[in-house]
Amino acid sequence: MSDLTAVPPSSVVLVSGGSRGLGLAIVTELLASGVKVAAFARTVTAELTALATKYPGQLHVGSVDVTDANATQAFVKEVEAELGPIDGLVNNAAVGQDSLHVHTSAEQLAAIIETNLTSPLLLTRFVLRRMLAKGLKGRIVNVTSICAQRGYPGLVAYSATKGGMDAATRSMARELGGRVLVNSVAPGFFASEMSAVLGQTQLDQIVRRTPTGHLTEPEEVVPVVRMLLLENTNVNGQVLVIDGAASI
Repeated sequence: MSDLTAVPPSSVVLVSGGSRGLGLAIVTELLASGVKVAAFARTVTAELTALATKYPGQLHVGSVDVTDANATQAFVKEVEAELGPIDGLVNNAAVGQDSLHVHTSAEQLAAIIETNLTSPLLLTRFVLRRMLAKGLKGRIVNVTSICAQRGYPGLVAYSATKGGMDAATRSMARELGGRVLVNSVAPGFFASEMSAVLGQTQLDQIVRRTPTGHLTEPEEVVPVVRMLLLENTNVNGQVLVIDGAASI
C-alpha cells in the first residue's frame, strides 16, 4: 500500500506578512488548528500582539522587513530556537502598485521586484536549506494573485512578480522531488486590496462577471492554505485560483 502521508502535515509554520489582512487570517486559522506559528511583518499590529498573548508558546512574532535578508534569517533561527524546526512556509508578504507602467520609476520597479519576488525566493532558499539539512519534509505555499493570470492596468510590475512566483512554484516542485510540496494560491481581488488602482467602476465590473457574485474574501482563501499545509494531499506544483470563476 502506498504511503498517503509521504509529506506529513506542517507542525511549525512561518508566515511572512502575518500582521494584517490575509496573512493575519492565515495565522489565526493555523493557531486554532493547534499548529505552532511564527509570523513577521514590518510592523507588528495590535491584532498580532493579542494573538501572541492568547497563544503563549505557540506563536512567535517579530518586526522584520522581508527585504532585509540578514534580519529574516536571524528571525528564522529565533523561531527554530523557540518553536522547533520549520516545516511549513507561507510567502505572503508583498507590496502593491498604484501606477501605470509608464509612470512607474525604476526605483519603484526595483522595490516591487525585491519585495515580491527576490526576497521570498531568498527566504525560501534559506528555509529549505535548513529543512533539508535536518532531513525534514515540508510544505510551501506562495500567495500570488489572479493578476498573474489576467491583465489589469496599473499593476504591470506587481503582476510580473506574482507570475514569477507561480513559475518558481512549478520549478521548485520539480526540483525538490516530492520531499517538499510547493503550491501557489492565487486569490482574486479582495474588497479592500488594490481598489484604489482599479476604481469602483472596474471592481463593479469584476463582481458582475463573477458567477459567485462577490469579490474574494480572506476567509475563502484561508481553508485552501490550511489544506495545502495540514491535510494529506498529492497537490504539488499547482496554482490554485480562488476568484469565484471571475477569470474564466
